[in-house]
Amino acid sequence: MMTQVETTVHYDNGYEDEYMIQEEEWDRDMLLDPAWEQQQRKTFTAWCNSHLRKAGVQIENIEEDFRNGLKLMLLLEVISEIVDGNVKMTLGMIWTIILRFAIQDISVEETSAKEGLLLWCQRKTAPYRNVNVQNFHVSWKDGLAFCALIHRHRPDLLDYSKLNKDDPLGNLNLAFDIAEKHLDIPKMLDAEDIINTPKPDERAIMTYVSCFYHAFAGAEQVAETAANRICKVLGVNQENEKLMEEYERLASELLEWIRRTTPWLENRTPEKTMAEMQRKLEDFRDYRRQHKPPKVQEKCQLEINFNTLQTKLRISNRPAFMPSEGKMVSDIASAWQGLEQAEKGYEEWLLTEIRRLERVDHLAEKFRQKATNHENWASGKELFLSQKDYETATLTEIRALLRKHEAFESDLAAHQDRVEQIAAIAQELNELDYHDVAAVNQRCQSICDLWDKLGTLTQKRREALERTEKLLETIDQLFLEFAKRSAPFNNWMEGAMEDLQDMFIVHTIEEVQSLIAAHEQFKATLPEADSERQAILGIHNEVQKISQSYGIKASFINSYSTITTEELLNKWEKVKKLVPQRDSALQEEMARQHANERLRRQFAAQANLIGPWIQTRMEEIGRCSLEIGGTLEDQMTQLKQIEHVIVAYKPNIDKLEGDHQLIQESLVFDNKHTNYTMEHIRVGWELLLTTIARTINEIETQILTRDAKGISQQQMNEFRSSFNHFDRVQRFKKNGAMETDDFRACLISMGYDLGEVEFARIMMLVDSNATGIVSFQSFIDFMTRETADTDTAEQVVASFRILAADKPYILVEELRRELPPEQAEYCIMRMPPYAGHGAPPGALDYTAFSTALYGESDL
Repeated sequence: MMTQVETTVHYDNGYEDEYMIQEEEWDRDMLLDPAWEQQQRKTFTAWCNSHLRKAGVQIENIEEDFRNGLKLMLLLEVISEIVDGNVKMTLGMIWTIILRFAIQDISVEETSAKEGLLLWCQRKTAPYRNVNVQNFHVSWKDGLAFCALIHRHRPDLLDYSKLNKDDPLGNLNLAFDIAEKHLDIPKMLDAEDIINTPKPDERAIMTYVSCFYHAFAGAEQVAETAANRICKVLGVNQENEKLMEEYERLASELLEWIRRTTPWLENRTPEKTMAEMQRKLEDFRDYRRQHKPPKVQEKCQLEINFNTLQTKLRISNRPAFMPSEGKMVSDIASAWQGLEQAEKGYEEWLLTEIRRLERVDHLAEKFRQKATNHENWASGKELFLSQKDYETATLTEIRALLRKHEAFESDLAAHQDRVEQIAAIAQELNELDYHDVAAVNQRCQSICDLWDKLGTLTQKRREALERTEKLLETIDQLFLEFAKRSAPFNNWMEGAMEDLQDMFIVHTIEEVQSLIAAHEQFKATLPEADSERQAILGIHNEVQKISQSYGIKASFINSYSTITTEELLNKWEKVKKLVPQRDSALQEEMARQHANERLRRQFAAQANLIGPWIQTRMEEIGRCSLEIGGTLEDQMTQLKQIEHVIVAYKPNIDKLEGDHQLIQESLVFDNKHTNYTMEHIRVGWELLLTTIARTINEIETQILTRDAKGISQQQMNEFRSSFNHFDRVQRFKKNGAMETDDFRACLISMGYDLGEVEFARIMMLVDSNATGIVSFQSFIDFMTRETADTDTAEQVVASFRILAADKPYILVEELRRELPPEQAEYCIMRMPPYAGHGAPPGALDYTAFSTALYGESDL
């Protein structure tokens, strides 16, 4: 392969000529071919002899005949006609030699020759005022560019701040003299020629500047190497500090959210109404679905960032990161545990309170109904018992009054159970902390007080009637019998109407079936009750018959009872009407319970699939993380695929959440068709998300460790194989950790000669907390430290010593000259003053700074 390069020589005297040079670059593989080499020897020898015969000379062996250079110079003289004294050809040939041997090999950042030399000059003179190198002619006329090159590499030779742009002659001569005296660069240019020429010769300037490049290139390479090492170390340190600051910020925000949320979950102050408690339940659902999931992700990401930072610090031999007080990963985990502990009981408390309020509302309505019925019944009874009508009554009337009073006592006794029921309901409302319990107690007390007073008045009236009974002996037995039988029957009908209209709360089909069975038993008593009704009506009919038969003109109003036949008939019709209504209500409730049962089965069907699915994915992750057959990238690919499957499965969790909400809205509190609750599924899902994220992070950390330490995939597989072979804990518990004895056996199998002291030292490295367990990550870190080479504090000190020219201290201007601006300012801000003797003001201690980077001092 041959490439032709043309070089054109230009002159400033108004004319130009072209001096063509062909340079042949041969492919390395071709040069190694003996056939090609033999052909080249013959061809090149013949070509050279075709020109040398003009001078009467011949060559036979290129290697031997050109070795002393005489015949080679003769060949150049012949082919260039230098003997004719052609100045242009002579200068062109010399420039070609300079270009080939002094400039062409210059290389700066993938540019070479002229472009490389110009880039080198621009970089070295960039910080200097009044210097702007854009070419190799007018940019050098004022001499400042030459002085800047000298000062950049040897600031001890001149004071650049005292130079004047308006004194080009002085600047040029100063630079030329210093270069000749101190840098062994001969004075190739004339200052007056440069100043008096509008455009100095480019090749002359390039030739002279190339001498500066070759003079400074060696020392500069050493300084650049040292500066690059420092920049690398400082760059790692700056990146780590940014990660530390980001961790502190994220930890503060997460802890603040936990601090605000936990008291809300711990608040157990109940509301007074069902609607208010339902709103609390909705707020809690919003928290679980909208507010908490992002925080779960933030917590997981925070742990991943912390592990990544610690891994980077270990890789770069930096001390471990210690977060500020209260912001350790363990502190965040403890705060999170407190949050979940408060959350765990909050939902159960909400549902319990809703059940309590439901029960309370039912009892309160029942109390109001029974209290109203009793108050209606008791209305006027005090006035009735307080009257003294017996004082002016006839014997018949007295007897009627006495019988009437006996009927009232029967009625009063029948109402005793109602009063006790009212008092019992009021007591239960007190125990359930009903919000309007004061009004309930006041009303119950009024009923009880009136009841006691009625009892006293009843007793007094009976005594008065009995005193009068001796005077009054005639009594209408039939009306008395009517009163005695109608009162219990009337009370039974009132009780039946109350029972038929009584509200009921059930949660299962069995409870509804129990109510239906009780209702059927009640209906079975209706024929007997109808017979009693007809018997009571028969008494009234008998009164009418006797009255008509014997011509009695007595009033048909029963003086012994306030109950009329019309009232009994109306209540009986109402009872018959309420029976089918009760049937309908019970059937509707049965239908609702069947619907609830369908919701239970629907939820159970999904939960019984999702629960095992989550467990299967957890087992897949565990198996994948322990495989050693493929590369870490293969494991990462498998884990990413599992993660994709998990993310795609999220709609099933959401659907289950929707079914769970329907169940809660239907006030269904148990489900015998599944052992999984929504809380089980939530915890399992959150654990699955956390496990896949942490496992991926562990593989990423292993890849980062492998790449940073230069460990091959084969070494990583060998480490994993050795770890798994001796990991009895993993085989039995599947948690990926070795016990101390297993770890000792593993090291011995790998060739370590372990005494007790040496093994104790190694255990301090891999198990600093003395848990007795060695994790795989700790095992990898130990093996990489044993096999990899990393930067040390001593290497950084040696690099700074080069930049400081072997001084025990370094100056600010030296840092700014040798390092990029960002790294230079970083060192100036953190490097302590040098405390030794003989240092100028502002000297900095690079030794203390370097050891501090690796945690070897308190700086």
